[in-house]
Amino acid sequence: MKLYDKNAVAKFLDMTPKNVERLTQKEILKTVQGSLYSLADCSRAYIRYLRDRNPETPEAVDLNVERAKLTRAKRLNEELDLSVKKRELHRAEDVERIMTAMLINFKSRLSAIPAEEADKLASMSDKAEIFLYLDGKIKEALNELSNFEEIFKEEIKEDEDGND
Repeated sequence: MKLYDKNAVAKFLDMTPKNVERLTQKEILKTVQGSLYSLADCSRAYIRYLRDRNPETPEAVDLNVERAKLTRAKRLNEELDLSVKKRELHRAEDVERIMTAMLINFKSRLSAIPAEEADKLASMSDKAEIFLYLDGKIKEALNELSNFEEIFKEEIKEDEDGND
C-alpha cells in the first residue's frame, strides 16, 4: 500500500493541506505511519464525514421514520377535520368573515344612535335621565354583539352545510 503526505491527500480530496490537518485533529482522517496517509482510507473517511454532516441525503433517510412522520401528519389532519366538524375549531377565514361583519354591524349600530335618538334626547333635560337612556341604547347594541349566533344564524347554517 502506497502512502502519501498531507499535500497529496489535500490535492486528491480537493482541499487545502490545512483542512487535512484539521480533519486529522478531529480524527476524521487518520495517519498510517507518522504523518503519512492512505488515499483509499482517507477518501472513504471523508465521504462518510460528508454524509454524516448532511443527514437528509437519500442514503441517510430512514423509511420507517418517514412513514411514521407521514402517519402522524395524516392523523393530525384528521383530528383537525373532526374538530372543525364538531365545531370545536373554526377556520380562520370563517372567523375573520364573521368578526368583520359583526364589527361593521356594531359600528353602524353605534353610529346610528345619535341620529335616531336626537329628537328624544332634545326633549330631555335631566342629565341622569339622558345618561340612563343612552346607557340603555349602548347596552342594547352590546347585547346584539354578544349574541352573534342569532344575528348570523344564516351564515353559520351555510358553513355547516358546506363543511359536511
